[in-house]
Amino acid sequence: MADVTYAKGLEGVIAGESRICKVDGEKGRLYYYGYRIRDLAENASFEETTYLLLYGELPTADQLADFRIKMRSARELTPPILTMIKDFPRTSHPMELLQSVINFLSGYVDHKIAHSPTCNCRNTLHQIAQLPSVVAAFHRYKNGLEPLPPRDDLSHGANFLWMLTGREPDDEDGNIMDKWLVLHAEHSFNASTFTARVVASTLSTCYCSISAAIGSLYGSLHGGANEKVMAMVEEIENVENVRPWLDHALMEKRKIMGMGHRVYKAKDPRSVIMEQFLERLSEKYGDSRNLEILKEVEKVFREKMEEKGKPIYPNVDFFSGAVYSLLGIPTNLFTPIFAIARSSGWLAHILEQRQDNRLFRPKALFVGDVERPWPSIGSRI
Repeated sequence: MADVTYAKGLEGVIAGESRICKVDGEKGRLYYYGYRIRDLAENASFEETTYLLLYGELPTADQLADFRIKMRSARELTPPILTMIKDFPRTSHPMELLQSVINFLSGYVDHKIAHSPTCNCRNTLHQIAQLPSVVAAFHRYKNGLEPLPPRDDLSHGANFLWMLTGREPDDEDGNIMDKWLVLHAEHSFNASTFTARVVASTLSTCYCSISAAIGSLYGSLHGGANEKVMAMVEEIENVENVRPWLDHALMEKRKIMGMGHRVYKAKDPRSVIMEQFLERLSEKYGDSRNLEILKEVEKVFREKMEEKGKPIYPNVDFFSGAVYSLLGIPTNLFTPIFAIARSSGWLAHILEQRQDNRLFRPKALFVGDVERPWPSIGSRI
């Protein structure tokens, strides 16, 4: 046993090589193919970011124009997919639909995936372009409305808001939604991305790999955290309740959702940008309640943790739910939108995995019994 290396949750274990994303947890920095997340959020659309993730380089003007057409022409859902969405149980969480429909979707594209580094996943882009259409259609069916066709004159983020609400967003709201997708597009070997790579390593299809990733993202410790943050805000109700609420929560050893990160030892750089989005929207709509509560939670919780020598900072989920709320997005769609954004990162990792593939097959540290005597059925209690 002395020579066995074991890290619960694979913490600190290097499971593979990647050129796609660097997370500098100590300094609170994030890079996609060497480009800072702030530069991407300020300058790139989600479509341009997707091109970068899939091809490893920023596009030229002509390449971006062609790619934009390809992305936008792939948004519309076929009638069989719309029927599946309409018939899906209304009481289900949209993530359950999303995980199911991604494989159903694979039967309604113009190709079958060839398992090789040169497969044409980049050419169809249904795995990325149609997820917003699926989420919006499910939401509208659930609320007794007919789904709206996508518009090819709107960005990825703005088009989603249009399909969801039936109102064309103004430039600021559409831009913030699109930039939100940029911030969430990629984050190295997180749980869902690692899941996608594990499935891809078996030479399964990209659709199966993304479906598995969606299942991983569904968990409250991953993509579902922003829903929990908003539930916390509703429980606190107002700024004056923050300190007593935190005192009680910490006494009960409750996890404060949205605070802390497995990798970042400084403030999540995405959280910094998300906070700025929330400040702009709070002022624009004259509703700063959620912002004020969250800022007070951050302040008081950090004070309490620093007293214990454990400085903890907000992660990307801390402010994102409040941004969604001001954009008119219901809580049950928070995690599906995370999947909409991360789909481009998942596909990038699937393609990278195939380039130098090796099947993932880790060992387990066995801690059970061995050589147990077989008891007769009459002697079993």
